[in-house]
Amino acid sequence: MSTKPRVSSAIPGEEPSFGTALAHQPGLASAFGALYGEFWSKGTLDHRTKEITRLRNARVTDCGF
Repeated sequence: MSTKPRVSSAIPGEEPSFGTALAHQPGLASAFGALYGEFWSKGTLDHRTKEITRLRNARVTDCGF
């Protein structure tokens, strides 16, 4: 699994990370935060199933985050 982000940091002098990569598109970052919050706070699936799915997806897509 990759641990090195594939997108550069949008903040000069900062190492690439999930937050600094999303800083390229502040509106998208805000929308993602709202959607992610809704995903974890509501829904028919329990948190364990959601977390297992998240981890599997990260492994399949070689997500470093």
